[in-house]
Amino acid sequence: MSWRRIDIDQYDEDAYTEDEILAEFDTGVPPAQVEADTQARSTEVRNLMTKGDLAGALTRSLENPPYGRNVDNAKFTSTQSVVEVLNVLRSTDIPDIVRSLGTEQRDVLMKYIYAGMAKPEVFNSAVLLTWHEKLTEVAGTGCIVRVMTDKRTLV
Repeated sequence: MSWRRIDIDQYDEDAYTEDEILAEFDTGVPPAQVEADTQARSTEVRNLMTKGDLAGALTRSLENPPYGRNVDNAKFTSTQSVVEVLNVLRSTDIPDIVRSLGTEQRDVLMKYIYAGMAKPEVFNSAVLLTWHEKLTEVAGTGCIVRVMTDKRTLV
């Protein structure tokens, strides 16, 4: 039974480590700058929400997602910003808003939905599931496949 505990990837020359995969997406921007940019974007999103521009707030929150290593705080802040907008929008408005987004924006939104679902103790899963359903109706299952196969994650 001890053979079941062997890490076979250690013998595979073609196996990549998580650091090797994520290093490909490092932009060279220091993590502190990424966090500052994310905080600024989050503030802009809240301002747009206060003005009643919810579609603009969602679009702005989906811009420049923080990918890469050592930016976990930025990823969480960015996810929190997106989910705040999703929580405010009425379910009847979701299809029209999703249709107004481009393919890349829809894919990024799906990434944020999955990032939120990964933390059910923090984010409202019922709202995220509603968005997932409506987004899949508009964007199709290709959106899910693209997100699941993309190495750039927000979790």
